[in-house]
Amino acid sequence: MSGLASMFSPRSIAVIGASRNPRKIGYELVSNILAGGYEGKLYPVNPEGAEVMGLKSYVSVKAIPGEVDLAVIAVPAVHVPEVLEECGQKGVRAALVISSGFREVGNLELEKRIAEIAKKYGIRMLGPNIFGLYYAPSKMNATFGLSRVFPGKIAFITQSGALGIAMMGWTNLYRIGVSAVVSMGNKADVEEADMLDYFSEDQHTKAVLMYIEGAKDGRRLLDSMSRTSLRKPVIVIKSGKTDAGASAASSHTGSLAGSDRVYDAAFKQSGALRASDLAQAFDWAKLMTMQPPPANDDCLIITNGGGVGVMAADACEESGIRIRPLPEDLQAGFKKLMPVFGNSKNPVDLTGQAYEESYAKSVDLALRDQRVGSVIVLYCQTAITDPVSIAKSIAETCESQGCEKTLVTSFVGGAQCNEAMQKLDELGIPSYPIPERAVSAVAAFYRWQRYKAKKGI
Repeated sequence: MSGLASMFSPRSIAVIGASRNPRKIGYELVSNILAGGYEGKLYPVNPEGAEVMGLKSYVSVKAIPGEVDLAVIAVPAVHVPEVLEECGQKGVRAALVISSGFREVGNLELEKRIAEIAKKYGIRMLGPNIFGLYYAPSKMNATFGLSRVFPGKIAFITQSGALGIAMMGWTNLYRIGVSAVVSMGNKADVEEADMLDYFSEDQHTKAVLMYIEGAKDGRRLLDSMSRTSLRKPVIVIKSGKTDAGASAASSHTGSLAGSDRVYDAAFKQSGALRASDLAQAFDWAKLMTMQPPPANDDCLIITNGGGVGVMAADACEESGIRIRPLPEDLQAGFKKLMPVFGNSKNPVDLTGQAYEESYAKSVDLALRDQRVGSVIVLYCQTAITDPVSIAKSIAETCESQGCEKTLVTSFVGGAQCNEAMQKLDELGIPSYPIPERAVSAVAAFYRWQRYKAKKGI
């Protein structure tokens, strides 16, 4: 196996610095690998050779009787060079260096030394100064983050360890599945470009979400983004926009944040979609991994409330989504599904009297008409309707149709609306608590489609 293949799908893992103390990172690493259901061989390594969680331990990686594909290193920084040398002699192909105390604290020489050792032995090294790596297809949670992660199709690459761990919890809370969570740290060897190239080919990943503070090789990153963006969406959160942020990034991981305008122009040129914050980034990724792309440029809004329809229409126009009045024949079809005081133009206002049947037939009509490229369905909670039942009717219609065009929803209301949106998300129909977030996600999908069309894809 190649170095990156050994990193993501190892047949065996050695945790060097494994501990029996629950307060130690070496304990959490072994615990999470076991809890995640990893099916390969796991070898704890510590100087005492003491048993760890029922597993036989070894005094060094060289003492392990079998082959080792991946080494997870959690020892003090000063000992990392020695450990990497032993890994190289053992034939280890990949390493996650959890240890901190390198370039981020000014210790450039020590970081250079471990990079040279890794290169000498052909070890692909992630880190140092990382919280680890999670990869759903191999059931590998080699992190000291959460023990359980909700699997899905989004690969999350982050230069911030604490932020990455927090996002693992956040995605669990909102049941946004991830295929991978990668902590980049100081990037002494493996960079974001390597990860993009890997996920571009990864059949288990449908979208890549990145948090970056700076790049070692901006041109290489841009090239990788350009290639990957032609195959799947690349969504970027780039911090360090201001002088204060750039200074903080430099002290955090030793990154040179660079000019934000340069990065912004580079992202647009490469087809990467720049999100303003984490919630927006995951909103976009959720849609792009759940739904097919828009069938054409014309978007249709269906609502039971005029106000949210107007808000959505405003948001669409501001973000470049085309909202045109519907053809007369299509309007006539919608008029049959609403009271006489409804509106059939676009947004289609079914009025507050819209029940499950009204929504089901309206969504069915929109999905069947080839002149409609995408559909935004809005619901405002009323005393006479049940949000969960409305959601179920939308989902059943979508399933019967096969959903060959983009469909998103927004349910505005209380706890019942929240329950309805969770049901829709579980069934692959992305739902958002306010219309503007639904529109933002659809707009990002359109921007990605236009980039590909410009490139002839």
